[in-house]
Amino acid sequence: MCDAGSVCNTEPNALRDNVDIPGWMDKFLVGVGLPGNPPGSLSTGGLKHPLQLGSSTTGPAIPWRRANVRHTSNELYVDIVETLNVTLAPSGRPLAAITNGSIAFTSRISGVPDLLLTLSASGGKIGLEKAIELPAFHPCVRLARWKERPGELSFIPPDGKFVLAGYEVNLMPSIHDLKSWSDANLQLPASVEVLKSLGPNGADFEIRLIIHNTFPGSASASQIQRPAFASRSSGTSTPVFGGGSNAAPTLQDVVVTIAIPSAARSVIDLRASRGEAYFTASESVVEWRLSTKAAASSGTATLKCTIVGPVDDGDTDGLVNGFHSGSIYGAYDEQQDAYQASAQEPIKIPKTRDKQDAQDQKKVQLNAPLMPSSASLSFSVKGWLASGIKVDGLMIDN
Repeated sequence: MCDAGSVCNTEPNALRDNVDIPGWMDKFLVGVGLPGNPPGSLSTGGLKHPLQLGSSTTGPAIPWRRANVRHTSNELYVDIVETLNVTLAPSGRPLAAITNGSIAFTSRISGVPDLLLTLSASGGKIGLEKAIELPAFHPCVRLARWKERPGELSFIPPDGKFVLAGYEVNLMPSIHDLKSWSDANLQLPASVEVLKSLGPNGADFEIRLIIHNTFPGSASASQIQRPAFASRSSGTSTPVFGGGSNAAPTLQDVVVTIAIPSAARSVIDLRASRGEAYFTASESVVEWRLSTKAAASSGTATLKCTIVGPVDDGDTDGLVNGFHSGSIYGAYDEQQDAYQASAQEPIKIPKTRDKQDAQDQKKVQLNAPLMPSSASLSFSVKGWLASGIKVDGLMIDN
């Protein structure tokens, strides 16, 4: 909603109270010739309440929540969603590890509830304060309570689905702790390695997917407990909190993407020990997908591929991406002397091994620019967060 070109309200709940939205009943009444509220028929331009200049009313007391909210069943759902971005060096040493998280909230509570959501992390409140960087909160959150007691979110929620807060967690240590920090401190459920220029011609490469299936800080299926729930409400309806699964965390939607240089003509002979792999020529990308069942067991999965490079007409040694096209493979050389003409000459045994080694070395050099330089791994896990943040409890005062 804008006033004289300035945005004055962006809350969906407040807009529903002020802006008339035609429903099926209005369309039915207009269709049979009875008076209704079709779009644009209101003299106030679609507003339920006309705006008055100089009015002292600036809006409802709680602009993000509709008035007189009523629900037949009261429900609350909290979901913490994190996106983990990790960059690894060819040696496997982590270069960057950042987690971006958001707290998605769904509230269907009658009246005006006052909620208190408690978060925790390893190290207690001090660890939570150090872990969460650049927090961003919904306007309903009381910032003074968060500053006084980190980890406690006190708020009156909007009605429906909304994002309560967002945050960023740097999983890499500080400069002072970097010397005592090792690669084992960053425990990932899965990682990927790239081995290139393999085979006698250097036209093969191998992708190794190391699956650990270890989720630091997570409990087993028998140890998972729902967050504590308390209510100081005197109403007759009982709010429901939770609704998640009690299953142990598992890897899902595992996809390894390998970018192939555009100079490569194709990728053939894709051999995956688990899952399925295919090459998309239009995007020059190899995708390797593993099902949940294939990624359930720990170990190392491999994908072996062969690069086919462009045809080189100027190859004087008769090599086309590792393939021979010379006379020894059936092409007749008209300049070759007759057998009788060379009968009197002494027989010279060529150094075939040295020549073959030189040819193989040249093949490796020609195929080196066609090798992939990196691979990206994406996966999803339900029931585990890389930052270790979890919901301890939710208290309702209705």
